[in-house]
Amino acid sequence: MPESRQRAAARSAEAPAGRQRESSSSSARSLLLTTLGEFVHPRDGVAWTGTLVEALGALGVEEKSARQAVARTAAEGLLQSSRHGRKVRWSLTPTGASLLQEGTERIYGFMRQNRAWDGRWLVLTVGVPESQRQLRHRLRTRLTWLGLGSPSPGLWVVPDASKSDAVRAAVQELGLLERSFAWAGPALAAGDPAALLSSVWDLASVEKRYLGFIDRFDAEEVTSDREAFVAQVQLIQEWRRFPFLDPDLPVELLDHDWPGPRAATIFHDRRDRWHRRAQVEWDRMDRAAGDRN
Repeated sequence: MPESRQRAAARSAEAPAGRQRESSSSSARSLLLTTLGEFVHPRDGVAWTGTLVEALGALGVEEKSARQAVARTAAEGLLQSSRHGRKVRWSLTPTGASLLQEGTERIYGFMRQNRAWDGRWLVLTVGVPESQRQLRHRLRTRLTWLGLGSPSPGLWVVPDASKSDAVRAAVQELGLLERSFAWAGPALAAGDPAALLSSVWDLASVEKRYLGFIDRFDAEEVTSDREAFVAQVQLIQEWRRFPFLDPDLPVELLDHDWPGPRAATIFHDRRDRWHRRAQVEWDRMDRAAGDRN
């Protein structure tokens, strides 16, 4: 995955009454990427500045912050502008379209189907000196995106040997192939699998987040196109984090009913339920921006 795409993939008018403004953990740029992926990329890939500013305003982002988010995203090579009189029209670059396509596939494909587990683990060792912190961060970001976890420095594992090609490609792209070694096979009957899992992934925290997601969106209803737009973006904004947090472990490694599949069902149901009205609101904002002098 090209660096700009992985870097961006790893981070995604008045709000309806009762909604609080977005916290710092959900940046304007992250909300912009989510909006671009859901409403711009699937269509013609273009939007007016005014459309993006109003859309982010509906999500609680100040106009200045919204414009800064657009400018920053353009500076990273994901958007390009064209002037139409006094107005500016933004279009996705090939890099931006590729990023959003890959993100969409990951977000909507995550936990979509149960997969049979053959009992094999993929284990990777790769050495990166402590002094090369930026490279270490890039490696961690890419391997986490692929679902790997690290029980100790330089060691990465995932109970899915089918990811070997993707892992090799990520390591090779970072120039670390000569410093790495990987193998796949079943775990030996030694040690405590639960202890390994807890040392690699914070499953208790992930489970708590799933339960919060379920509580929030299972009962949420919308009464207007505007509310549908806001609810859909917030739904995706929250769900898009789970592929980074949850390794999607096979059921054989889980000791109780994992809430991930239930959360996934709610995600797809709510998105399908709100999507038409949210698109109507997007069209209204885009027409209004295009009609302004």
